[in-house]
Amino acid sequence: QVQLVESGGASVQAGGSLRLSCAASRFSWDRYCMSWFRQAPGKEREGVASINNAGRTIYADSVKGRFTISLDNSKKTMYLQMNSLQPEDTGHYYCAADRGNSPLGDCLLRSVMDVWGQGTLVTVSS
Repeated sequence: QVQLVESGGASVQAGGSLRLSCAASRFSWDRYCMSWFRQAPGKEREGVASINNAGRTIYADSVKGRFTISLDNSKKTMYLQMNSLQPEDTGHYYCAADRGNSPLGDCLLRSVMDVWGQGTLVTVSS
């Protein structure tokens, strides 16, 4: 069974940068999308960015131009480079994967994801 492990969460000041990593083990899917979600205290978990096996990407409007998702297939690791961080970016960040042919736009929906990591905490102070 596929396992996902996030790392890289930390506390930073507004305007700073972080890079999150998501290492996948036992991952041998041919068609998939992998996504980053986040959940702020008291709020619903929301999709942040997604990438599929073709390398196409999609972002939530709130992070466009600031966050970049990427995938290193040789390392089976997904990354989220986060720049110009703001306090509203604070939350637990989760990586997730969908094994299937979901349209890329659907990969920002929680209900589509098959496998989840345990999360990593990002705190942005003003």
